[in-house]
Amino acid sequence: MSVPQLPLALRYPPDQRLDTFVAAPAGAIAQVRALAEQAGGDWLYLAGPAGVGKTHLLLAACAAAEAAGRRAAYLPLVAAAGRLRDALEALEGNDLLALDGLDVIAGTREDEIALFDAHNRARAAGAAVIYAAREAPDGLALSLPDLRSRLSQCARIALSPLDDDGRADVLRQRAQRRGLVLEEAALDWLLKRVDRDLAGLTALLDRLDRASLAAQRRITVPFLKQTLEQR
Repeated sequence: MSVPQLPLALRYPPDQRLDTFVAAPAGAIAQVRALAEQAGGDWLYLAGPAGVGKTHLLLAACAAAEAAGRRAAYLPLVAAAGRLRDALEALEGNDLLALDGLDVIAGTREDEIALFDAHNRARAAGAAVIYAAREAPDGLALSLPDLRSRLSQCARIALSPLDDDGRADVLRQRAQRRGLVLEEAALDWLLKRVDRDLAGLTALLDRLDRASLAAQRRITVPFLKQTLEQR
């Protein structure tokens, strides 16, 4: 008996799509889209510190692939560390693999060998892979030179943290998609006084959305102060 597929919006969050990514490097979105939607595109390696949108792009690539009628799978390697071979073998047959957090398996030889073998099998099968890590391949503490060599052959996209304008754009867009009224003064106040990590800010926006709905109030500076004091 086949298991029904979840709707695309439930598998990949609507906020995390290629057209919602803010301030991507020139040509990056086109590269990711080409790899996701068409066979034969250049494999990609996303590099950058935490909070720059690597996971966003991986999930967006999977969503774009499935919207184009292709099969895709996202795997955070932290969830499969120590048993990576089994996890990767279970994902064979997909057209696109999005592998997040290579850093966590660097230095674990069995996992590195498993990834090296999966990389080669995907090449032979005509599948596509998009990797993400905090460091470029040369910066990873890999024990397997051949794996480093394979990863270095991928086209690289370097992602950088957003400035205040970029963070404001992300929050403004997410608020608009939710139908949430977020006053500009409240947005400025939020960026100046709250932890500026983008993941933390977007999680806070979700909380404010719920609080605003429950109180039937716009998100103003007084409302922000009141809500954050209750945290």
